[in-house]
Amino acid sequence: MTHDDNPQPFALAIHGGAGTIDASLLTPELEDAYHAGLRAALLAGREVLAAGGTALDAVTAAVMALEDEPLFNAGRGAVFTANGAHEMDAAIMDGRTRAAGAVAGLFGPRNPILAARAVMERTDHVLLIGEGALDLCRRAGLVMEEAPYFFTQARWDALQAELAFRRSGAPDDGNEQRRHGTVGAVARDVHGDVAAATSTGGMTAKAVGRVGDSPLIGAGTYADNDTCAISATGHGEHFIRHVVAHEIAARMRWGGQSLFEAADAVVVGQLGPIGGSGGLVAVDREGRVSLPFNCSGMYRGIAKADGPLLTAIHREDYRVSR
Repeated sequence: MTHDDNPQPFALAIHGGAGTIDASLLTPELEDAYHAGLRAALLAGREVLAAGGTALDAVTAAVMALEDEPLFNAGRGAVFTANGAHEMDAAIMDGRTRAAGAVAGLFGPRNPILAARAVMERTDHVLLIGEGALDLCRRAGLVMEEAPYFFTQARWDALQAELAFRRSGAPDDGNEQRRHGTVGAVARDVHGDVAAATSTGGMTAKAVGRVGDSPLIGAGTYADNDTCAISATGHGEHFIRHVVAHEIAARMRWGGQSLFEAADAVVVGQLGPIGGSGGLVAVDREGRVSLPFNCSGMYRGIAKADGPLLTAIHREDYRVSR
């Protein structure tokens, strides 16, 4: 299932990255752990929505849960740059006002999504980087961490493998695992407002200073009450060039397309043929959700007002829980 066309009083959809799934390496224990991580994020966001909270608070809670889970490439599980450091990006957007905040290339805050929200709520700007972003985080009282908190052996091993692959001089093998890894959430609350949030460590062995689509409003993150909220994951350079999130919203606004038609047209019809592998989660103003992807899989989940929690990794492997 990549679409749910039933209007909902509230709805939440999350992702934990697309195209990073090698089925041969996904043991039953690891698969269970991924589903548990997705479920924890859904519970965090649904709790907000079920209590009448805002979509903005719900996506914040869901993304924080994903950032805290080392399995996902954001926050504690962020991948390493080519020089063995962490540089994280995040963005959040309120569909009610189109207020937005983002940070890029950041290291320090335990939850980068809170840094993005601080930009939105405490400044007149949209995107901050470097010392200015860190100073804002400190003034906002965000919890800061040192390098050991963010270190995971799996991410370090992945960096060494990628560096060895590059040294070998072998041609690009199209391995999606090196390109994707992001977390995100979109929600529609009982007040009819939508919001989106996205957080990422970027690409394994990325160039120092590289910024992907996640913190770029309109590319990897977008929310507008008139159309939809979107959080994307994939080969960021393609998502930037095609301004993917805004393209979907524009197709809905000016082309009269439904969320499902617009999302499929962009993710499958537009990005797929040019090698822009990835996917996204989206919710429209009626609470319908869409979760299209054009690669081997996408860690994803759905929580609605009238049903169970659904989590999935590959095409049609949804697990149902409460």
